[in-house]
Amino acid sequence: MAKISFLLFSLFIIVASAIINGSEAKEKVGIYELKKGDLSVKFTNWGATIVSVIFPDKYGKLGDIVLGYDSVKEYMNDTSYIGSIVGRVANRIAGAQFTLNGVHYKLVPNEGKNMLHGGPVGFSDVVWKVKKYKKDGYAPSIVFANHSFDGEEGFPGALEVTVAYTLHPGNRLSVKMKAKALNKATPVNLVQHTYWNLGNHNSGDILSEQLQLFASHYTPVDSQLIPTGEIATVKGTPYDFLKPHTVGSRIDKLTKGYDINYVIDGAPGKLKKTAIVKDDKTGRVMELFTNQPGVQFYSAKFLKDVKGKGGYVYQPFGAFCLDTRAFPDSVNNPNFPSTIIYPGKDYKHVMEFKFSISS
Repeated sequence: MAKISFLLFSLFIIVASAIINGSEAKEKVGIYELKKGDLSVKFTNWGATIVSVIFPDKYGKLGDIVLGYDSVKEYMNDTSYIGSIVGRVANRIAGAQFTLNGVHYKLVPNEGKNMLHGGPVGFSDVVWKVKKYKKDGYAPSIVFANHSFDGEEGFPGALEVTVAYTLHPGNRLSVKMKAKALNKATPVNLVQHTYWNLGNHNSGDILSEQLQLFASHYTPVDSQLIPTGEIATVKGTPYDFLKPHTVGSRIDKLTKGYDINYVIDGAPGKLKKTAIVKDDKTGRVMELFTNQPGVQFYSAKFLKDVKGKGGYVYQPFGAFCLDTRAFPDSVNNPNFPSTIIYPGKDYKHVMEFKFSISS
C-alpha cells in the first residue's frame, strides 16, 4: 500500500481568490481532519471537498478509499469534480435553459449546448467559508458555507448553502446539505461527488466490487446523457442491481459504462437504504442511506490519465460514484420530482455512509 504520508499536506495553506457577493475577496484554503474510532476523513474548503477517507481492511491495514490529489492546488485544477460539492444544480440541464413561473432563464453552457454540474464555475470551484469546526468529541464535525449570488451562472435568486460533515459512532459519516433561497424561487440539486474505491484509491479498477442498489427503476438518457423523461424498470437490463452483482458483470453491454440515475425505492423524503458496496479482497463494506429520490451510479468511464495521490495515475473504472440527488434535468421534466425551492422553504439533502468489515 502507498504511504499515507502524502495525505498530511502539512496543513498546507494557500491564499485563493474567491467571488463572494459579486466582489473579489481573499479566503484561506486549507485541510481539515475529523477522526473517530477507526475512521479518519480529511476535507478542504475548496469546493467543500472530501480529500481522504482512511479506514482499515480486514487485516487491520489502513487505506485511503477515495480518489484525490496531493495538494489543494491540484484540486483547483481538477476537471472531474473529485470529492467536491456540486451545484447549484448537479448533472445536466438540457440546452442550458429552463422556464420557471413564466420567466425563461438562459444559463451558461459548459458541455456543448448543455449545462453540467452548475456551469463553468459551479460550487465545486469556489472557496467555502469554514463556519464551524469541531475536531473531536462525541461527534466531530465541520460545516462549510457558500453564498451564491442572484444571476450566478444564470440562475435566479441569491442562495445560502451549507454542508455539514459529521462522524458518528459505528464508523458513520453523515453529510447534510442545506440551501435557503433568499429572494427568488430557484432550482437546487446538490451532490457530494466523491470517487470511491474500497480496495484503496490506488488498487486499480472497481469492476470486481459487489454492488446492490435498492432501486427498481431508472431514468433512461439520450446520446447526450440527458434524461428522456421516461421512468423505466431495471428488470431485464444491465442496470439491475436489485440483487448484488459485481460492477463488471454486465458492463460490457454498455458502451460508456454506468452513468445513470436510479429511482430509489421507498417513501420520498425519508432516510432510506440506497446501496451496499463490498470489496472481497479487503473485506470493506460501505452502506449508503439518503432522503433523496434518486442516486446517480457512475463507473468513472471518463476518468483517464489523471495523476492522483502519490503519483498514482487514475484510469477508467478506477472508482465509482454514488451521488444521491433529485433526478437530472428535472427543471425540464414536469413528471420528475421538483427541484424548485422557494423563499421560506429550505432544501435539505441528507446522506449517511456506514463503513464496516465483512465477516
